Amino acid sequence: MNTSRVILLAIIGMGLLIVGCQSSEKKDNDKENETVEADIPPNTLSDAEKDDGWTLLFDGENPGEHWRGYCKDGFPEKGWTVENGAIKVIGSGAGEAGGGGDIISKKKYSDFELKLEWKVTKGGNSGIFYLAEEQCGENGEPIWKSAPEMQILDNENHPDARLGENGNRQAGALYDMIPAEPQNANPHGEWNEVRILVYQGTVVHFQNGEKVLEYHLWTDDWKEMVANSKFDDFEGFVDVAKEGHIGLQDHGNDVWFRNIKVKDMTN
Repeated sequence: MNTSRVILLAIIGMGLLIVGCQSSEKKDNDKENETVEADIPPNTLSDAEKDDGWTLLFDGENPGEHWRGYCKDGFPEKGWTVENGAIKVIGSGAGEAGGGGDIISKKKYSDFELKLEWKVTKGGNSGIFYLAEEQCGENGEPIWKSAPEMQILDNENHPDARLGENGNRQAGALYDMIPAEPQNANPHGEWNEVRILVYQGTVVHFQNGEKVLEYHLWTDDWKEMVANSKFDDFEGFVDVAKEGHIGLQDHGNDVWFRNIKVKDMTN
């Protein structure tokens, strides 16, 4: 073997060693970052989240700081509680007719990203609303008649999972309109992590780390979806507000919410 070839092989070997070390260092750093994130207690913001403009909407103790009842001045006096650092819907067994009713964020949002964790009891049903308007008074309407909803559901045990079309009433779906694909919800009793991105009419749902759907408000496609859904009969639903509340639903079942965080991206 000539000298030039020996030198070339030595250079290649050194390069592979450097790349291998860099790759190993990157993996170590990634693992370290994952560990740091995992070590953050529930209902707190990491330094990275603080720097990125996130706001905590529940501190683990006082839900009334950022939330109030739908069409109410304060947080519901019944039907909701705090349990082990989570806001809990106390199941009434009477669906939407019982309990404390839905709650909404005190602040309205237009362009934002929301993330939270939820879990349900066996057969549980709930939802996350966004861009919601309050329709109060004698002729008022419930929140679900004005706002898009990301479904929360025990897919295995609640009958709504088998209704609708193509799974569009299962967890993570745009309720009664677009199914979550892939359908990756964890079973009842386990936490699910979700994110909802709303920006200039574009809406994206993420569930357990995966993008599960995307759609665009106020477009012809949106109007067609509404016309083919249960919401077609509700005047005004198609004209979703440009700015509105975030809502958490009381559907009569035990549901828990924690790590509720929002990033307001309104200019």
